[in-house]
Amino acid sequence: MIYGLGTDLVDVERIAEKIKRSEGFKELIFSAAEIDYCEAKTHRFEHYAARFAAKEAFFKALGTGWLSGTAFNQIQITHNTDGRPALELSAETKATIAAIGEFNIHVSLSHTKTVATATVILETR
Repeated sequence: MIYGLGTDLVDVERIAEKIKRSEGFKELIFSAAEIDYCEAKTHRFEHYAARFAAKEAFFKALGTGWLSGTAFNQIQITHNTDGRPALELSAETKATIAAIGEFNIHVSLSHTKTVATATVILETR
């Protein structure tokens, strides 16, 4: 059963400017693995923006907004062997949302040169 659906749309240039101008922004928002992944890409800011959108979409799907006890860099986008994106939560973040429920998480990412979007569906287990 679907618990929640979240979608977010991000201006790629906004994320690019934050990364360029704000010391520590990348490390505050993205996991080390996400930073490595994005930095290896030709159009890295599009990939950063899509990951940022996914984190925002996750909280929208949860229906709570940002939760104390969670951090953006503890929510990361990975890829399975087929290249499909997956949203993974740290143990601390899983523990924080355990009171709400346990979920299968589905995520879709898309981006152009100017915008990135993500949709997250939370399915109850």
